[in-house]
Amino acid sequence: MKIHKEGRRILLFTLLGLLVVNLLLYQFNAIHVTFNKIFSAISVIVFLLLLQFFRSPFRNLILHEDLIIAPADGKVVVIEDVHEPEFFNDVRKQISIFMSPINVHITRNPVAGVVKYFKYHPGNYFVAWHPKSSTKNERTTVVVSSTAGPDILFRQIAGAMARRIVWYVKEGDEVSQGEEFGFIKFGSRVDVFVPVDTEVKVNIGQKTKGGQTVIAQIKTETGSFFG
Repeated sequence: MKIHKEGRRILLFTLLGLLVVNLLLYQFNAIHVTFNKIFSAISVIVFLLLLQFFRSPFRNLILHEDLIIAPADGKVVVIEDVHEPEFFNDVRKQISIFMSPINVHITRNPVAGVVKYFKYHPGNYFVAWHPKSSTKNERTTVVVSSTAGPDILFRQIAGAMARRIVWYVKEGDEVSQGEEFGFIKFGSRVDVFVPVDTEVKVNIGQKTKGGQTVIAQIKTETGSFFG
């Protein structure tokens, strides 16, 4: 397992800062040995928590053009038909995955294709499971014209803890299924919008792994499913 590039600078500065504070405490606060030991233990825990947050584990990706793969690690919290106003302006099936602080926070392309639309929206920081977070929070919207046919929209959404969204795609880019398209720092959510006749392969409450869990299967023009 390696450390994601988004965390390397944060981890370095955090490590240096904690080392300096601990050295100063031991030098100028020598009589309070117990306090120094407690602070050192807390420092180690904080650093290890940051280390696990920015981990980038190896994944054997599941690749197939008719399958929609989970864009993130987390838990399925929404499966419903909703009106999508930003790009489609019609009814789509929404599948939402909530990412807790202990999840891997890499976000991956659920399908292969060409980026047809991209937009960054500044916004609020409601908790990620709040109904308004999908349209009111800081977020990015990506629409990929999939190799299987339909346009698939997916959205990174910042939460109460997540205060920075990073993305690596722009309109016109050709993207591969399962490759990284971004990173969300410290807990959030990813929404995926698919045609309403798409066959959903997950259930509410089910845990997902980005790049590995099949969340849906795209319907063909003939009305049957691939595979």
